[in-house]
Amino acid sequence: MALGNQQYESIMRGYEQKQDQSRREAARRREQVYSRVPDYRRLEDSVSALSVSMVKEMLSGSGQTREDIHASLKELSLRKKKLLTDAGFPEDYLEPIYHCSLCRDTGYVETPSGRKEKCRCFRLQEITLLYEQSNIQNVISKENFSTLSYEYYTGDDRKRFEAAVEICRNFVQNFKQDYHNLFFYGTVGTGKSFLSGCVANELLGEGYSVIYFSASELFDLLARYSFDAKAKESLYGFYQDLYHCDLIIIDDLGTEMTNTFVTSQLFSCLNERHLRQKATIISTNLSLEELRDRYSDRIFSRITSNYTICKLTGPDIRIYKKRMANSPNL
Repeated sequence: MALGNQQYESIMRGYEQKQDQSRREAARRREQVYSRVPDYRRLEDSVSALSVSMVKEMLSGSGQTREDIHASLKELSLRKKKLLTDAGFPEDYLEPIYHCSLCRDTGYVETPSGRKEKCRCFRLQEITLLYEQSNIQNVISKENFSTLSYEYYTGDDRKRFEAAVEICRNFVQNFKQDYHNLFFYGTVGTGKSFLSGCVANELLGEGYSVIYFSASELFDLLARYSFDAKAKESLYGFYQDLYHCDLIIIDDLGTEMTNTFVTSQLFSCLNERHLRQKATIISTNLSLEELRDRYSDRIFSRITSNYTICKLTGPDIRIYKKRMANSPNL
């Protein structure tokens, strides 16, 4: 899906505000340094004069060599840093201030080929705007590692849940350098969606783009765009998001009305993301046998070959919590 003009302008206004804020803060810091370290301003004036001299010398071809001038500039730079640290400031106190060092708060980065493309920080805002209907913010406010508890599990159920938690923590920790996928399956209410939310919360906090859909919502949206001749551009944009987003979470696989369209779309999504080495998390109440029987052999093979499989068992925690809320003396 593509951003509307108002959405795009809203994001770009945000970058302009960040740039203005950074300029004001940079000016405040510079005045603070000038008032406490008068010699710093004199050194800056020396750098400016030397830079002008360098241009003149290069044009005339006489006098100091370029190497001599560069050496002088380097020495002045070191003296400026020492003045800052001697006065109690960090040596980078007057360096440019950016919320995003990749794009320098412009929203765009330049590729090795010289092409401009949206920065990760822009894509994160874009996906947040486009997929507000996925309800991910509500999910992660309740489902994150800070609210995790083992009290509802005993015996083998607890061992399985503890192992799954460790897998999720490693998934997050190694997300930048390793390509992995997770598949949670088991009985209803045993923590599958909860663990997906935990991972989403951590990765969103680190600036990664995450799209979270229930299976029924995902395939309904795909069907709506696919069978609407006027929605070709929206369908293309949606595919781009599905294939290139840092993490896709498909929750409750098997609750959708499964047919040949759904099967083909699911395989395309899993396959394209695998080819691009983009992570996917799937949760389902289906058993592995039901998964194999309900979907194609290709999908079953793709999941069992390329996903870490986590089985969760135990009582339905949601029902247990309701009972406890209604019967506080239990």
